[in-house]
Amino acid sequence: MEKFGLSQSVRRAEDPRLLTGGGAYVDDTAPEGALHAYVLRSPVAHADITTLNVEAAEEMDGVRAVLTAARLDEAGVENHLPTAVAKNRDGSRAADPQRPLLAKERVRFVGEGIATVIADSLAQARDAAEAIEVEFADLPVKLDVAPGGPVVHGEANDNVVYDYGKGDEDACEAALAAAARVVELTVDDTRIICASLEPRGTWAAPEGERLHVCVNGQGVWGTKGQVARSLSLEADAVRVTTPDVGGGFGMKGMNYPETILVAHAARMLDRPVRWMADRSEAMLSDNAGRDLICTAKLGFDDENRLVAYRMDNVANMGAYNSGYAQHIQSELFSKVMPGCYDVQACYMTSTGIFTNTTQVDAYRGAGRPEAIYVLERAMDFAAKELGVDRFELRRKCFIQPDQFPYMSAMGETYDVGDFPRVLDRARAEGDVAGFEARRADSAARGKLRGLGICYYIESILGDPNETAEIEFTENGRVTLYVGTQSNGQGHETVYKQFLATDLGISPDLIDVVQGDSDRIAKGGGTGGSRSVTTQGTANRGTAMRVIEKFTPFVAGLLDVDEVTFEEGSFRAKESNRVMTVLEAAAAARAAGETELLRTRETTKLPGRSYPNGCHLCEVEVDRDTGNLEVVKYTVVDDFGNLMNPMLAEGQVHGGVVQGIGQAVSERVVYDADGQLLTASFMDYGMPRAQGLPMIAFHSEPVPSTANILGMKGCGEAGTVGAMAAVGNAALDALWDLGLRRVDMPFTPSRVWAMLNDAKGSIAAE
Repeated sequence: MEKFGLSQSVRRAEDPRLLTGGGAYVDDTAPEGALHAYVLRSPVAHADITTLNVEAAEEMDGVRAVLTAARLDEAGVENHLPTAVAKNRDGSRAADPQRPLLAKERVRFVGEGIATVIADSLAQARDAAEAIEVEFADLPVKLDVAPGGPVVHGEANDNVVYDYGKGDEDACEAALAAAARVVELTVDDTRIICASLEPRGTWAAPEGERLHVCVNGQGVWGTKGQVARSLSLEADAVRVTTPDVGGGFGMKGMNYPETILVAHAARMLDRPVRWMADRSEAMLSDNAGRDLICTAKLGFDDENRLVAYRMDNVANMGAYNSGYAQHIQSELFSKVMPGCYDVQACYMTSTGIFTNTTQVDAYRGAGRPEAIYVLERAMDFAAKELGVDRFELRRKCFIQPDQFPYMSAMGETYDVGDFPRVLDRARAEGDVAGFEARRADSAARGKLRGLGICYYIESILGDPNETAEIEFTENGRVTLYVGTQSNGQGHETVYKQFLATDLGISPDLIDVVQGDSDRIAKGGGTGGSRSVTTQGTANRGTAMRVIEKFTPFVAGLLDVDEVTFEEGSFRAKESNRVMTVLEAAAAARAAGETELLRTRETTKLPGRSYPNGCHLCEVEVDRDTGNLEVVKYTVVDDFGNLMNPMLAEGQVHGGVVQGIGQAVSERVVYDADGQLLTASFMDYGMPRAQGLPMIAFHSEPVPSTANILGMKGCGEAGTVGAMAAVGNAALDALWDLGLRRVDMPFTPSRVWAMLNDAKGSIAAE
């Protein structure tokens, strides 16, 4: 099985099906004849609802029901979504105002659901929604990300959601006061829209006494529990499935109102009901990402070693708490805040602010990209302010290989790493020695060129437990049941590689089942770069248990005292008698030994692993137009042992492009009334292949000791490193013009304004 086993660049098993139109996404799988749901959304950002009359809509052709907050209450539906709440610095609970499924008396952002129409066709549902009479009494709109202003929720004093702190503040302040040099930098980590290829969607259908809910999310068990809770059902009465998913990126990792509304409508009408967002609707209602203002203070000794680091961030939470958003912008932010640096005095604060905008939650990285972005922007800035080489400053401040395992100032135990080696590899692969010649060539063509560096580290997150089940079927095939949920990453391919390696089974004979709460007992879903690490460990543990269970049975069949399992087969010692796992399974079935045919194991990772790496980015800036183009990009990653190098490289490419997109073109804009001005691809600048260079990827592995496979996870790493690398490249290109703060997105108009500011400053001198 060497050709198909682990660490081989096996082509994706999913691709022939997906690329030839064989994919089955949520909108493809809705039951025939399902009713259509349409959500009437608020056209204003902040207002009291003074009139809500749905009678005319109910009388229109094809309309089966109209849901409102009042009617949900009458039906006994729990009209709110629960969220995880952080602790404030004083130990009190953060603000936790309820987020309703449909607005109760007041709307708080453009796009908030007011009513849901259920009709025979989508056109009829839309027409009926237009007949709903809604009147508003406008309220002042809160948009600035600072305490105070118009009140969004009475439960949040001055609109402050939480006031979080972590670390030793006294030690940090003392170290900063004693430092030879202190460098301070404030940066914006701008809001982005996820814009997954497939928007959110769901359908629900009664199945006898049970309810089947299908949703294109990142795991079925959270949705199963929430549907049961909202509708006052026993958990066993709810089945949740997830078909093919066209991108999740964290945005689909939490529950949304539409899933509960559709489930309730299906039960109420005893009919299947479906809902699918269109693109502008998704941009209005999907949880956004990032949106922080961060200030970093770095203290260095007289040898330019980092001795103290303080970071203060203010996070825009939008109109409501969502999922784990409070923890993402506070606790998860802190996990990798010190980065790869040996700094003992460290402290962070995070203040969440409610505004009249769409809520903010997880997006490809969940707290770690934000932390690395501010730290690495500050490190490049500090090197320039201190007049030292950017590579050597990092090398001097790194945790050294002989210091592992290493306890960070934020309490995280990094198991292994060799940051200087990865940095050196990146410097060589990126041809840093030739940069000045490339810069001179750009200057000869009238362009400014900059080199940016980011050395990132992140941690895999989520439940360390995962379950796998292996079943030998009557047709001579094997079914692998997994608890994670692919959103396009290629899980099916990698999981087949596990069984090919561990049990000697051809990938063509393996079926991978995911996303079905009836067929899979439990699972942690996908998010936080956890999938292959946690599920891979469970897959291996289950495969080893299969071998253990079959060994005495095979020994009996072969009439020997002892057999071993080597190279995909059971082997009798001191003889040439062998039996494959599939042959053993067929024999077990014939002998009635059915307990051997199905094996389930749950494993738990002993600790987190910490992917890390170095990104080098070169940009060119057109002096006349302000156009910034990424012209060269190099990544050297330490992902530990790679299960499929080709898929890992693909994940890095996608992540880097998402980071470049945020840095260069993506910009969410609200007007003064809270109207989203970037609610279509005509106005929101998604990254495109044009203007992107080839991304050079190299692996420099230091296997993790936190799991039996030595993996570290890679799903979010590209994005974690890309934002700061591009931002630092832009700063490097503009530094000699006297510019000291340059914030993304680096759109032509914004860079052109920076260039003109620099010209004005020079002229004034």
